[in-house]
Amino acid sequence: VQLQASGGGLVQAGGSPRLSCAASGYIFSRCAVAWFRQAPGKERELVSGISRSGANTLSGSSVKGRFTISRDNARKTVYLQMNSLKPEDTAVYYCAALQTILSVPPPSTSRAYEYWGQGTLVTVSS
Repeated sequence: VQLQASGGGLVQAGGSPRLSCAASGYIFSRCAVAWFRQAPGKERELVSGISRSGANTLSGSSVKGRFTISRDNARKTVYLQMNSLKPEDTAVYYCAALQTILSVPPPSTSRAYEYWGQGTLVTVSS
């Protein structure tokens, strides 16, 4: 699976951009997908994840209630709708995928994921 993240850029605080993670490969529908982010000088952290069917999602505590993850398996794309952005949301956002046997909840740790996209930078201005 190859992943291509897009949708980043310069956004004002309070803005609501949407990131996309487009995948190639026939196994995408059998993959859990997650968004992680990494700010300068900080460790990579989970933003949100979604199971292969879309039935299970999870979110990091810092974005819960503001960000929503969804997927369209027919389009082989996962989306991250970001609302009420804050300057501390500034980071490079990566999407990652893991093939799973069943539609289990997505793992929360980055080392569990097999496939990674190149990242898209989101900069939030105050």
